[in-house]
Amino acid sequence: MVRCIQRNYLWGYLLGVIWLGFCQVTWAQEPQDPQEPTAVQVTPTPVTQLPDGTKLIIPVKGVQPSALTDTFTALRSGGRTHNAIDIMAPRETAVLAAADGEILRLITNALGGTTLYLLSNDRKVVFYYAHLDYYAEGLFIGQKVKQGEVIAFVGDTGNAGIGNFHLHFAVWLVEDPKRFSNGTNLNPYPLLRGARPKL
Repeated sequence: MVRCIQRNYLWGYLLGVIWLGFCQVTWAQEPQDPQEPTAVQVTPTPVTQLPDGTKLIIPVKGVQPSALTDTFTALRSGGRTHNAIDIMAPRETAVLAAADGEILRLITNALGGTTLYLLSNDRKVVFYYAHLDYYAEGLFIGQKVKQGEVIAFVGDTGNAGIGNFHLHFAVWLVEDPKRFSNGTNLNPYPLLRGARPKL
């Protein structure tokens, strides 16, 4: 009887060790989504306007500056830093072009879900919109859009979490729009705190 209990205990212990080892290897080797931008530089001091003097509008219809929360650099799962802000809004709230520009990319990936990249007219700033429910009808890569134009709708796609409806909004200063993640990641919060809401 004692030998049987010891054998069962030993098997349980071995299976537990194997399971823990498997979990560590799986977690450590979890692939990063190549579409999710990761900025290498973050602005040390807040920027309240873009280099060309452009003032942004809050890119979610009806959201007031007082409703914004500075989630820039907050810690996320896997040790990631949140190089953006989350703008909370009900599902299918209109998402707006924060500035005049051109649609650079329309992509779906595991982290950001349905995403959109908007390039400023001077080709020096990329705006990243993530967790979108869907794009505005007929939206296409290369399309010119005006500040305040509806380009998409708030959702919970990607890793946002079911029912956690919000716009994940990031801003980069870039030298090469095709390599925006090598640019300088700006905190959108001070850029938007003084912005006017689109009602």
